[in-house]
Amino acid sequence: MAVVEIYTKETCPYCFRAKQLLAQKQVSYQEYKIDYDNDLREKMITRSNGGYTVPQIFINDKLVGGCDELYALNAKDQLDALLNE
Repeated sequence: MAVVEIYTKETCPYCFRAKQLLAQKQVSYQEYKIDYDNDLREKMITRSNGGYTVPQIFINDKLVGGCDELYALNAKDQLDALLNE
């Protein structure tokens, strides 16, 4: 099973939607809440090559992008393959 990491904020509706999709697929993930942690936020920005919006989603240490990109992968039937690597 893939290692899934997601950087989030508490009040972010896109974060909620992304986590919902992962939950529907019964995928466990490591969530990093950056609300009050500037060091973690900076780490997210570095890992995502300058991406500063949330969520930032990584599968097996590869940047997938945000919520829209996660749903697009799912719509193209490519998400399950990534999650099963």
